[in-house]
Amino acid sequence: MTIYFTPIMFLFISFVFSILGMGGGQLYIPILFWLGMNFKTQAIPLGMLLNIATTLSASIIYAKNKLINWKMALPFGLAMVIFAPIGTWANIGIPTKPIIFIFALFTLGAGILMLSEWKPQKNVNMSLKFKIILGIISGSILGFFTGLLGRGAGNFVVPILFIIGLFPKIAVATSSFVVTLSGTSGFISHLFTTAKPNWPVWIFCLISVIIGSQLGSRFMAKKLDSKSIGKIFGIISVIVAIILICKNVF
Repeated sequence: MTIYFTPIMFLFISFVFSILGMGGGQLYIPILFWLGMNFKTQAIPLGMLLNIATTLSASIIYAKNKLINWKMALPFGLAMVIFAPIGTWANIGIPTKPIIFIFALFTLGAGILMLSEWKPQKNVNMSLKFKIILGIISGSILGFFTGLLGRGAGNFVVPILFIIGLFPKIAVATSSFVVTLSGTSGFISHLFTTAKPNWPVWIFCLISVIIGSQLGSRFMAKKLDSKSIGKIFGIISVIVAIILICKNVF
């Protein structure tokens, strides 16, 4: 019965992660796993679905406010859509513990990155051709791990866009769209391969993250400094990663 209380928790998570241009999979999936769901057949596919709902809902608001950089979003998104199913296929042939270990390392790296003091370059001049190439390469790598680990990789897309020179709000909004595309591809692959849905739980969780992401994206689109929120969830990401490694690997 505990699982039915998670929608309240997920509403808050989706609120915060929609502000950061992420889906929240780094928290959805371990929470579902700790609550008793099978990691590969239930936690990953449901976490991916909630990722999609969070970022898609946020992307609609960001698009209406003209915050998405489409020239960067499309190459990123297309490459991730292509490579996510490859990662999903690799998931089928890999035991659960190595997947959890890789998942934890990704979460740890993202948390450390969010806690670092680096600042994006605001005046980097890059040709459109170079941006497309960079988007394809980055999207291909991240897309593979999206399918493998069941997460949207938003916490890696956002920093890359920051480094390229996009302003924070534009980077966050663009990441939301990219993560939506890649997450959809990976989720469909999981849905027809490993997923075993518990529909009542899925529907309740889905409704909660849509509500949370709508509130969060509208809040960010108006005016918000997400630096402090990023630091808080950087700490949470590091803690989640350490617990995953200690409990399920060692």
